[in-house]
Amino acid sequence: MSIPSEDQRFGLARRVTLPRPLPLDGGGVLTPVEIGYETYGTLNADGSNAILITHALTGDQHVASVHPITGKPGWWTRMVGPGRPIDPARHFIVCANVIGSCMGSSGPATIDPATGTPWAMRFPVITLRDMVRAQAMLLDHLGVGTLQAVIGGSMGGMQVLEWAATFPDRVRSVVVIASAARHSAQNIAFHEVGRQAIMADPNWQGGCYYGTGDTPAAGLAVARMAAHITYLSEAGLTEKFGRRLQARDAKSFGFDADFQVESYLRHQGISFVERFDANSYLYITRAMDYFDLAEEHGGRLANAFQGTRTRFCVVSFDTDWLYPTAESRMIVHALNAAGAAVSFVELSSPFGHDAFLLDVPELNRVVDGFIRADES
Repeated sequence: MSIPSEDQRFGLARRVTLPRPLPLDGGGVLTPVEIGYETYGTLNADGSNAILITHALTGDQHVASVHPITGKPGWWTRMVGPGRPIDPARHFIVCANVIGSCMGSSGPATIDPATGTPWAMRFPVITLRDMVRAQAMLLDHLGVGTLQAVIGGSMGGMQVLEWAATFPDRVRSVVVIASAARHSAQNIAFHEVGRQAIMADPNWQGGCYYGTGDTPAAGLAVARMAAHITYLSEAGLTEKFGRRLQARDAKSFGFDADFQVESYLRHQGISFVERFDANSYLYITRAMDYFDLAEEHGGRLANAFQGTRTRFCVVSFDTDWLYPTAESRMIVHALNAAGAAVSFVELSSPFGHDAFLLDVPELNRVVDGFIRADES
C-alpha cells in the first residue's frame, strides 16, 4: 500500500463538474452535475481499499476536517482519522456532498446555465437513488471501481442501502447505522412540519430569496429545532436539561427562553442557518420521504438484495425513536430472506438517534471489526 502524503492524510477538499448529465428518477436529466467532495488517504495499487462515507440530511463532505463555514471539526472525527476504524493510513476515503445540498454540489442555490440565475425551486425533484448515481459518477471520475465498503448513518444509511441495491457488483461490504428502508408516516409528518415552517416565513419568497439580502432564517431555524428533538431521547434531554431554568431574574417570566432546553434548541436553530440553505432542506427532506427501497423492487424488500455477494452490518440504538430498532430488524429479515451475509447489533446509548455521531465506543469497535474482517 502506498503511503499517503501529509495533505492526503488529513483531507483534500475538491469540487468537480462531472463530464456527463445525470438521468433522474423523476424524468429528465441534471446538467451540469457539480459535486463537492473530500478524500483522505491514497488508493492502493489494486484499488481495493476505497471506502465511501455517506452523510446524513444536514451533513456534508467535511467528515474529518475543519468545516469551512463554522470552523468546527469534521462531523465524524470519532470514526474517521489516524488510528480510527476508518483510517487514511489504510483506506482511500471519499465523502461527497449529496446533490440537492448546499456545500458544493448541484442544488437549488447553484446556477441554472439556462437562465444564469440560481435554480431555486426550478431545481428538479431528486431521489436518494439519484444521489447515489451521482456518487457513482464521482467514483468513476476518481478511478474507483469497487468499494471496500460504503458506510453511513441516518439518511447516510439509506444511501448505503441504495448502493447495495443499485450497484451490488461495486460494493464488497456495507455498514448501515441508525437507518431505515423507508420513512414512516411519523417521519414524513415531522419533515412536513419543518417544510411548512420554511415556506411560511415571508422571506422564503417562493424560494426566490437568493441575492435579495433576506433569507427564511426564522423558518429554517424552527425546522431545525423540530427535527433536532427527534435526534435526541427523552432520557438524554431529561439528564442534560430536566426542567432547569436559565440563570436569570426569577420574576422575569415570559416568552424568552426560560428553560435551558429552550435555549439549547434556539441555539441549534440559529447556528444551523449559518451553514445551510432552506431550499436544500426542502429538497432533501422530500427525497428522504420518497425513499422506499421495497417499492423500488416490486414491493418486497428482499428483492432489493436478491443474489447479492455484499456483506452487511446493520446497527441500531436502543433509544433511537426516529429510526427504532424495529426498522433495522426489518432490513435484517429482508437480507436473511435474500440469503445475504448480515451481522446485526443493537447498541445501548442514552443519546437517541444522534448516538452514531457521538461518543459510543461500542460503535467504533463494531465498525472496526467488520472492516478488518474484509482486510484479513
